[in-house]
Amino acid sequence: MYYVLYGFLYLISLLPFWMLYGISYLAYLLIYYIIGYRKAVVLSNLAIAFPKKTNEERRLIAKSFYKNFTDNFIEVIKLFSLSPAQLEKRMTWDYAFLDKYYKEGKNVQLHLGHFFNWEYANLSVSLASKFSVLVVYMPIANKAMDKVFIKLRTRFNAKMIGATSFLKDFKPYSKEQSCLVFVADQNAGHYNLAYWLPFFGKMVPFVTGPEKTARLNNSVCVYAKFKKIKRGYYHADLIEITANPRLLTEGEITKRTRDLIEENIREQPENYLWTHRRWKRTFDPAKHRAL
Repeated sequence: MYYVLYGFLYLISLLPFWMLYGISYLAYLLIYYIIGYRKAVVLSNLAIAFPKKTNEERRLIAKSFYKNFTDNFIEVIKLFSLSPAQLEKRMTWDYAFLDKYYKEGKNVQLHLGHFFNWEYANLSVSLASKFSVLVVYMPIANKAMDKVFIKLRTRFNAKMIGATSFLKDFKPYSKEQSCLVFVADQNAGHYNLAYWLPFFGKMVPFVTGPEKTARLNNSVCVYAKFKKIKRGYYHADLIEITANPRLLTEGEITKRTRDLIEENIREQPENYLWTHRRWKRTFDPAKHRAL
C-alpha cells in the first residue's frame, strides 16, 4: 500500500501549479459549501478568538481559511517533486539568523504554530540550515500514510523524532549540534500534566515537551512567525524567545511562545489551522496546572 500511495501522490505532484490550484478550488467548493467539513468547529473557534468581530467578518475569515486549507494540501502533494530551487523561492527565511547560533556552537529549538504552510518550513529549514535538523512529529495512525509522510519530510535529510517515542528517537542525535523543530501549539495528550494557559482568553492545555527539552539541552528557543505573501509563497520571521532557557522560571518559554502565536494569528487569521478543537477541554483548577 505504501508504494501505491507514494507513487500516486508523486504522479499528482508532477502536475503544474495552475492545474493543482484548480483542483484545490474545486475541493474548497466541495468542502465548504457541500460537505461543510468541520464548519461548526471553525466558526466556534473564530467566535472564541475574535468575539468582537461580527458574524459576517468571521464568516469571511472562515471562507479564506478553507481556501488556504485546500491549497495547503495541494502544496504538500507538490512537495513530493518540488525542486530545492523552487522550495527556496516559495519559503523564505533569514538563515543568517540561525547560522549565527550554529557558529556559536549552540543548539536551537525552532517553535512553529499550525500556520500554512508548515510542511514547506520543515523541508526548507532542513535544506538550507547547517544544523542537523530534527523534526518532532505525531505519527499518523495509518501505517502506510505515516511512512509516506516520513519519506516526504526527510527529502532533504531531516530526521524524524516521534512525539510519542521522543526519548528513544532523540538519543542517537543527543550529542549532535541540532535544530529541533516543534509545532508548539499542539493539544496536550496528558491534560493533568500539561501547562494550562489562557489562549485568546480561554484556558487550554499546552504541551510541556518543548520547554522541558529546551532546559535539558540549554537550547536557544526561536519562534518562526509565518506570513503568507501570496498564493504558494510564504515567509517566516525568526524571533528569539530566549537564549538562556535555564534562567527563566517554569512556564515562561511556553508563555512567550503562546504570545507570539496569538500575535501571528491576529495578523493573518485565515492562515491558521482552525479545524482543530483547541478549546474543547474544560480547565479544572483542582486537577490542572495553571501558569
